[in-house]
Amino acid sequence: MARVLGADGYPFALIEHPISSATEAALTAQAHATVTQGLAILSGEKS
Repeated sequence: MARVLGADGYPFALIEHPISSATEAALTAQAHATVTQGLAILSGEKS
């Protein structure tokens, strides 16, 4: 999506799908993983 919009290399957090059929435990794990990715991006650890 970033490349299509002209922002090739723009860092973003990835959320696995499907989420609509995931259990609460799976959603919680995904949320933790996504927050970890977001924090890495914001702190400059991931580009």
